[in-house]
Amino acid sequence: MRGIDVEHTGMDADVIVAGAGPTGLMLACELRLAGVDVMVVERLPDRTGESRAGGIHSRTLEVLDQRGILDRFLDAGELQPVGHFSGMYLDFDDSESRHPYPLMILQSTIEQLLEEWAGELGVRIRRSSEVIGIRQDADGVTVETGSEDAGTTSLRARWLVGCDGGRSAVRKLAGIGFPGTPATMTALIGDVELPELREDYVWVRRTPAGDYSAIAFEPGWFRVITSEYDRVVGRDEPVTFEQLRESLVRVAGTDFGINSPRWVSRFNDAARQADRYREGRVLLAGDAAHIHFPAGGQGLNMGVQDAVNLGWKLASVVRGDAPESLLDTYHAERHPVGARVLQNTRAQSALARPGAQHDALREIFGELMVFDDVNRHLRGMLTALDVRYALDGDHPLVGRRVPDADLKTADGETCVYELLHEGRPVLVGLEGNPVVAAVAKGWADRVDYVEAVAEEEAWPVPSIDEVPAPAAVLVRPDGHVAWAAHPGEEPDAAALRAALTTWFGPARQG
Repeated sequence: MRGIDVEHTGMDADVIVAGAGPTGLMLACELRLAGVDVMVVERLPDRTGESRAGGIHSRTLEVLDQRGILDRFLDAGELQPVGHFSGMYLDFDDSESRHPYPLMILQSTIEQLLEEWAGELGVRIRRSSEVIGIRQDADGVTVETGSEDAGTTSLRARWLVGCDGGRSAVRKLAGIGFPGTPATMTALIGDVELPELREDYVWVRRTPAGDYSAIAFEPGWFRVITSEYDRVVGRDEPVTFEQLRESLVRVAGTDFGINSPRWVSRFNDAARQADRYREGRVLLAGDAAHIHFPAGGQGLNMGVQDAVNLGWKLASVVRGDAPESLLDTYHAERHPVGARVLQNTRAQSALARPGAQHDALREIFGELMVFDDVNRHLRGMLTALDVRYALDGDHPLVGRRVPDADLKTADGETCVYELLHEGRPVLVGLEGNPVVAAVAKGWADRVDYVEAVAEEEAWPVPSIDEVPAPAAVLVRPDGHVAWAAHPGEEPDAAALRAALTTWFGPARQG
């Protein structure tokens, strides 16, 4: 780890992260990779082992690849050649990514792997520590945590990030609004055993009473989900295996002999989003910032991508490299992404409803999905490969995630994502221009400069097929392009300096 720990006085950590789910763990790892002292507080005494979310999309696979830990996840999961939009299959074969297919892997395994990485990086995790109070001042945040065993503890940090789920205590204590649309349906989900495989066990089957699915995880063990519309149950009401069995009978006409439940839960299609992702020294990420119908498996992925967008920015502020105003770009970039996911999951919920009108809508929508452009649009939206932040610059790569192009350097063959393993920004000079190299010297302490030759003349980019390999490209730690120069043209040194200053602070002499 190249980061150097930041000294702090009277603080228990530079940053406290509330919540040890995928978002909180990923954020903690990003901060620690950048040399920031971070503590994770989690209300639960141990990982639950509950399966919960079941997959990782292409953009998140790319993020893990950018940190050099992707193989851990590939070894623990299984790649799937297709995805879906409201249960209708999408073709992923032509995704503009080195990792085009979704990875089926349970959230419990994702959390285990991220926690192992966090331990390697030196992240401290305090369990049985529920956030019950926060108090901000000019220098930091006092966080009150409580547990039945240890009582109340007061912790002090310069920043607090709530990654503590849809019912986030941090969000509520910070007074951040959570507007949206209420639930219109109730879904039950359970990991259960089934006596034998039958052709009735399907991905999604719609009936006049709702829909159901049964997904095989291992021999005899399935995830069963039922959805019943216009049947809303309070989130605080207990959920039981018997309720799942009864719902399956209502929707499918049989319970298929389900037995031996390992985990049962309930969800709905309520869609809400924090009206701001920052309140002073408190920030939100993951489900604490947005909840939605879990159609298309986007929630966990969006949370991890929130963490990767926020982590390097918060670390830069903690280190004093950049002003606090850099944190405002977190809301500016990620809030629209969250709003878009809420919209597409509302659409998927509407398409799944039973009834003649919805059947007709679904049939027409399915006809449209056979067109390549429609398929690609939906695929890019679900995977987040098409996310483009509104950054300054006229090059088509600016604001987009950088393709993982193959490169040749003086040290040998590499690729763009290998250059991002340490979580530092990278300026790649692809035409050996002395102007780019000269500008890079002012940021040598924060930005890695690499001279390379692109192996491909064109780089694949969602929605525009491909673009010519740039003459130079500045890549942020989250893998998004902050500046790029057109091939064959003299790079704009002033624009490059402006981009470096905007994202990584002013140049340093000597």
